[in-house]
Parts: sequence; C-alpha cells; structure tokens
Amino acid sequence: MHALTAAAGALVMMTSAALADGGVTVELPDVSGLSTEEAKSLITELANVNVITSNCSGYEISNGEWTLITGTGDRLAAKLGLDARSYDRDYYGPAFKLLDDPDACDRIGPQARPLIQRLVEMGGGTTPITQSQ
Repeated sequence: MHALTAAAGALVMMTSAALADGGVTVELPDVSGLSTEEAKSLITELANVNVITSNCSGYEISNGEWTLITGTGDRLAAKLGLDARSYDRDYYGPAFKLLDDPDACDRIGPQARPLIQRLVEMGGGTTPITQSQ
C-alpha cells in the first residue's frame, strides 16, 4: 500500500528528484514559492488523492505519478516543518478516514489527473529518470 509507505517515509525526499518504492525516480516541482496556506491546501489534496488512488479500483496511477505525489507531499511537509508523526496524523489520518465514505472514491478519484497535471506544470514529472532493477 503506497500511502502507508508515504506516511512512514515522510520528509525523506529533499532533493529535486524522488525515489519511489519500486525504485522509480522522478523530477519534483518547486514548492518554495507557495504560501503556508497554499502548502497546507496542496498537502491535504496530495494525501487525499494518494489514499484514494492507492485504495479505490478504477483510480490507479503509475509508479511515476505516485512518486510525484508522495515526493511533493514530503517536500511540503518539510516546508511546513512537519515531522513524520505530525504529517501522518494531520494529513494521512484524515485521508484514510475518507475510505469510510462510500462516495469518496468517485468524489476524489477524478481529482488525481488534474492534480498530477498541476504538479507537472509546476516543474514536476511522471516519467522515470532512473529505475532500479
């Protein structure tokens, strides 16, 4: 489950590229210009989309897209000064509670593609730069 790995490994990715579970590295967007409120809004959206795409049939994403989402979330967590426990409690805890709502998959799942596109427009990428064997 990608979301649990993301929460446990929060704050690890601080360079311009992120390495995913499967060894995929992608370019991450620059989030340094975001205000605190913009960063909080985006990290919430990233956690929600991560949980939904990892747990809802029909909304799966590629390893490169997952790495872009989780790596950007890690960057935002660092920007906001969150440790792994706070990141998990404040963002992934509420995101996992969405799974109790039978409409959450169909409400949040369609947000994944536009969110990924927005991250790409901010300088991120979904195409693997490297992939370990």
